[in-house]
Amino acid sequence: MNDKIEKAIEYYTIKSKEVIEYINSNHQLTAEEIIQCAEELSILEYKLTALEVAKES
Repeated sequence: MNDKIEKAIEYYTIKSKEVIEYINSNHQLTAEEIIQCAEELSILEYKLTALEVAKES
């Protein structure tokens, strides 16, 4: 089970970095696009937190 959790953590970490890179590399994002990316990042971070807790259990 821990192997699946580790793989999920890796996946969501990569996805989070991709969103951050997208935000940082685009200088013409609209406010709506920034909000949408922030929401996506928030969801990814929530999932990462949940997986870290599950890993510790």
